[in-house]
Amino acid sequence: MSRLRNAVLATGLLAFAGAGLAFPFFLATSRAKPIIDSSKPLPPQATFRGPYVNTGSRDVGPDHGTYPKM
Repeated sequence: MSRLRNAVLATGLLAFAGAGLAFPFFLATSRAKPIIDSSKPLPPQATFRGPYVNTGSRDVGPDHGTYPKM
């Protein structure tokens, strides 16, 4: 009985891993509407400066001030 149970568990784990590995390929080859429409501008929530969401930043553009070296 335990040998059959191990075989069922191994088959289930392989099927789960196979589905997880196949999902990106399925998503890339599907003919559905694209996730991001490149013909429209990005919404404000999607325009980040850099790879991290810095929620405390007040930076809205380049700093045009000049500062002396110390």
